[in-house]
Amino acid sequence: MKNVIVACGSGVATSQTVASKIQRILEENNVRANVEAVDIKSIESYVKTADVYVSITKSKKDYGIPTIDGIPFLTGMKLEEEKEKLINILK
Repeated sequence: MKNVIVACGSGVATSQTVASKIQRILEENNVRANVEAVDIKSIESYVKTADVYVSITKSKKDYGIPTIDGIPFLTGMKLEEEKEKLINILK
């Protein structure tokens, strides 16, 4: 099964909200994946087993896996574009 990590500053409110929305979107599109919300400080340990990283905070670091912009999952702006990228990566 594929793994998605969603990270924000604290790993609590924002990343949890986005992770829940992503889980619902994936289920609606018949894509099986584990979606986990984490704090940005512990991301190094999670990217090792992740297939995609959904970023709430801007980072210039390349983690070696595809990175999706998580802000559209909060605002709805450009959501279809990021949603399509995520689904294509996980299929």
